[in-house]
Amino acid sequence: MRTDETLSRGNPLGEYLRARREQLPPELAGITAAGHRRVSGLRREEVALLAGVSTDYYTRLEQGRERNPSRQMLHAVARALQLDEDAVAHLLHLTVPPGPRRRRRGPEQVSPALRQLLGTLAAPGLVLGRSLDVLALNPLARALYASFARTDNLLRMTFLDPAARSFHRDWDEAARASVAALRSAAGRDREDRGLIELVGELALRSPEFRVLWARHEVHGKSDGSKRFRHPQIGDLDLHYETFTVNSSPEQQLVVYQATPDTASAEGLALLRALAS
Repeated sequence: MRTDETLSRGNPLGEYLRARREQLPPELAGITAAGHRRVSGLRREEVALLAGVSTDYYTRLEQGRERNPSRQMLHAVARALQLDEDAVAHLLHLTVPPGPRRRRRGPEQVSPALRQLLGTLAAPGLVLGRSLDVLALNPLARALYASFARTDNLLRMTFLDPAARSFHRDWDEAARASVAALRSAAGRDREDRGLIELVGELALRSPEFRVLWARHEVHGKSDGSKRFRHPQIGDLDLHYETFTVNSSPEQQLVVYQATPDTASAEGLALLRALAS
């Protein structure tokens, strides 16, 4: 996998359209599949028909020969491929030509005010950077992730640390969600050297990551549920909320909570005791 080309200088729009097309079953798109099909998903001419464009135009778009598609046309293709809000935003980001190569960015810094806020939370909290780097954790989050050798990046933790397989009770879903979030970040900035190197490292070291990365699924981290298994406390079913840090828009504050009067709420109380 040539990650440098995949993220920036190749044909990212075409790769994305082709991946999403091949993963949309014809029956879900209202197309009757008859006869032998070379792909399990939609054909190019079927996407073109659903989007109301010519097959030649859609083929040029997917092959990277149509350089200036209109937003109206892109939205029509997005509807044909049944893309959700996050996926449409990613699609539009991919139409923006990459700028000149930048020098490597400096390390991301968490402001003193955000660190202070993080320390006051009565729930596990952490600050994530643009490539899902873990920039800061409060004591409860450190206790939550205590089984990991390092807490440096959510993707490395998920794919490269053996502890992840037992920590995530639904590892497959956790892995898929983390890759989809990284894809979203990659679409926003295809020239980020750190992100390119992270993708390259994971692709070399994890076959599971390579498979998921090739699917081109996109999903931002906003909110949802996680099912953990802590080595000392046991099962925890937690809900997370993600907040954008206005003073550093590329950073996100993630906070985990448990439903009151549940076994998971009791588990978090035990976690506080461990953290103290």
